Amino acid sequence: IHMPSPRDLPTCLHLKLQSPFLSLLTSGPKQGPTFQDGQRRVDYVLTYHVQKPQSVRRKTSRFADYRILRSLRRSLSTMRSGGTPPSKEDPEIAAHKHRLDYHEDDKRFRQTEFEDNLREVGLELEKDEGNKIPGIGFLKIHAPWNVLCREAEFMKLKMPTKKVYEVKQGSNVVERINLFIHKVTAPLHPKVEPNRPQNMLFYPLLSHQILYEEWASYSVFYKYQPIGLIRKYFGEKIGLYFAWLGVYTQMLIPAAIVGVIVFLYGCATVDNDIPSMEICDPRNNITMCPLCDRACSYWKLKTACGTARASHLFDNPATVFFSIFMALWATMFMEHWKRRQMRLNYIWDLTGFEEEEVSLCLCFGPVCSYFSPGCVLITLFQDTKVKLTCTDRAPAYMMGLFIMLFMIGVTFAVVFGVILYRISIRAALHMSSNPTARSNIRATVKGTAAVINLVIIIIMDEVYGAVARWLTLLEVPKTDKSFEERLIIKTFVLKFANAFSPIVYLAFFRGRMVGRPGDYVYVIGSYRMEECAHAGCLMELCIQLCITMLGKQLIQNNLFEIGIPKIKKLIRRRKSDMDSQQQEDYNMTLQRHEKDHFLGPFVGLSPEYMEMIIQFGMVTLFVASFPLAPLFALLNNIIEIRLDAKKFVTEVRRPIAARAKDIGIWYNLLRGLSKVAVIVNAFVISFTSDFIPRLVYQYMYSPDGSMHGFVNHTLSYFNVSDFQPGTAPLQPMHLGYEVQICRYKDYRETLWSNTPYDLSKEFWAILACRLAFVIVFQNVVMLMSDFVDWLIPDIPKDISLQIHKEKILMVELFMKEEEGKKLLRDNHTNQGPFQPRSRPASHAPSKC
Repeated sequence: IHMPSPRDLPTCLHLKLQSPFLSLLTSGPKQGPTFQDGQRRVDYVLTYHVQKPQSVRRKTSRFADYRILRSLRRSLSTMRSGGTPPSKEDPEIAAHKHRLDYHEDDKRFRQTEFEDNLREVGLELEKDEGNKIPGIGFLKIHAPWNVLCREAEFMKLKMPTKKVYEVKQGSNVVERINLFIHKVTAPLHPKVEPNRPQNMLFYPLLSHQILYEEWASYSVFYKYQPIGLIRKYFGEKIGLYFAWLGVYTQMLIPAAIVGVIVFLYGCATVDNDIPSMEICDPRNNITMCPLCDRACSYWKLKTACGTARASHLFDNPATVFFSIFMALWATMFMEHWKRRQMRLNYIWDLTGFEEEEVSLCLCFGPVCSYFSPGCVLITLFQDTKVKLTCTDRAPAYMMGLFIMLFMIGVTFAVVFGVILYRISIRAALHMSSNPTARSNIRATVKGTAAVINLVIIIIMDEVYGAVARWLTLLEVPKTDKSFEERLIIKTFVLKFANAFSPIVYLAFFRGRMVGRPGDYVYVIGSYRMEECAHAGCLMELCIQLCITMLGKQLIQNNLFEIGIPKIKKLIRRRKSDMDSQQQEDYNMTLQRHEKDHFLGPFVGLSPEYMEMIIQFGMVTLFVASFPLAPLFALLNNIIEIRLDAKKFVTEVRRPIAARAKDIGIWYNLLRGLSKVAVIVNAFVISFTSDFIPRLVYQYMYSPDGSMHGFVNHTLSYFNVSDFQPGTAPLQPMHLGYEVQICRYKDYRETLWSNTPYDLSKEFWAILACRLAFVIVFQNVVMLMSDFVDWLIPDIPKDISLQIHKEKILMVELFMKEEEGKKLLRDNHTNQGPFQPRSRPASHAPSKC
């Protein structure tokens, strides 16, 4: 069913859609909301504000003549009666009331014209102002059958020309593999697919009941979604979202299994990891340099045993394999979705559909001061539309770019603030007299910093969403699609920078700009840049990614979506003067559209897509540091599908059914993230983990080709007498003996060389190998991804054959119709009373 969009008509009313609930099934013989006659079904319901009866309003300039005559009569009657003249009203107050009255009349004028436009297109209207909600009126709309048929012709909806096509599958190996993959991965349809009932009033109720029982319930989490029924009830746009979410969740299953296997491999081999054994060996009496100035003292390397063993769980040879697997997995996911989308396009008759560019003019300036913010307005007359040029839009573009750069700078400033927090809290804990605090410094600093980052990310996400919408409104886009795409891009850039800035810092910047003992790098005076643990920053990166991902999923995605509607509902009950029994009795007296008025508004699919895109980035971008990310994403999405379903069915108003043939710009964002993920994982493996240094040591510097001696090879020497003044430890005898030489993790020349503390040749060899690995890894994985993309066709074989057969059938149908017309014309010519003399054959025109 296609109805004119409210943006196509001059109005600023908010569209409220009736959404049938399960309670209607037990309400007696009445099947769905209808007009007063009980026959015509209510398709849409519009709400508007009703002026209170006791309020006396002034007439505006549209009734100026009548107001002048009335004032003259009043003055004449006063003069005749000899009474005192009325007190004069304050001119400013009178002007303000006059301006408000003008706005009220103008809104009433727009509302009347809007209703007339609805009647012109053939819709039937019925007003309901005598409801039990004070100040709210309802306009019921019914679409007759002839209007629906006409709109179906405008939309070029077609009925199937043939129900079943016999498509024979090929016998070669590739097509058999494709058939097997299709049988394994194609979502199963529900066992009972309801046919369209004879009674059109009962159909939405039946659809709602099935969706409520078979889709919007947590007890059916193991079942496939009824995508066809979702599309029939909510439209193609929402149906495509849930189909995409189902495919994404389905494809996470093999990724989660492989990630768990990689993690178990790390657990199984941790006891055989030679570098971890050397760090934990108490016989290796290695004294390390202080981790901070003055407050920190010397420490033993064996105290980092737990961190080294935990790092091996995620930093092992299987990590490289998992990174390659996830790059190919992302390509398989994109190809699988394209095939699934093409199949849905064919089933839903969207193969020839093209989205219409709906032009809009965003209200701005004093003209729309009485409208709600962000209201979309079409001017009443076509010749009064404002056409903005590039010169008019340039200030908004420059301002938007400046504000976006400023907000990204704010994100970097927040990350820098957390860095200063870690540096200061570490120094404070080292100075603490509590032995428990001193023994758990690393865990305390890592955990609290990750939680602070999570809280800031959640808060700033809401701020960035509002800023992105405000900037998009300033640009005044020409079309609805342009507005949505610009808003999505701005929101994605800001939220992506907000979520991934702390992770990027830990992965690529922490420990790179530290310096060395005696020549450290300082920021803001005496704050020394923080170092990585001896086992590298991969463990801290894993902790940060884990807390951010789980926190956003549990708090922002799930808890907020469940808790905020509950809190709003509780606040409404608290503000009401009725108790629970009276509230229940009052709800029983309300009609269906009056109950739906209290439901939450539908805010669009962008928030739903955005949280899944950010999750996809966390699953693919830094998966080398957190192999369990696909597993947590899978568990979250299983809940997310049913949570979104319950929200769409029971908590928000039924949205406008919109047609769409794809997921739009979100596919481009997914494809871009999958490409960037290859490069990011290459750098994580090469520069963040110890995979490359271990390979270089084993094949270039190890005397026996094993990893024995790797820890000593990565440590450089420092003479404690070379400390800068004021940076030496306050407690140099903390270990019980005087320290002359300490060790630190770096590749530098020894103390007895000609150039002590300079970068050694091992450093440059490892750097060259790291860069070579990035180049080789990136090109090999990209080549493999492109090969998989080329190998898998975008259109399934059976769908392409059916489309081809339909075209042949249509051509045959047209040919038979033309032959019938020609035969009828020839018969009519032969039976006519006067037949013109035929031309000679030699002069007849030739036909091809």
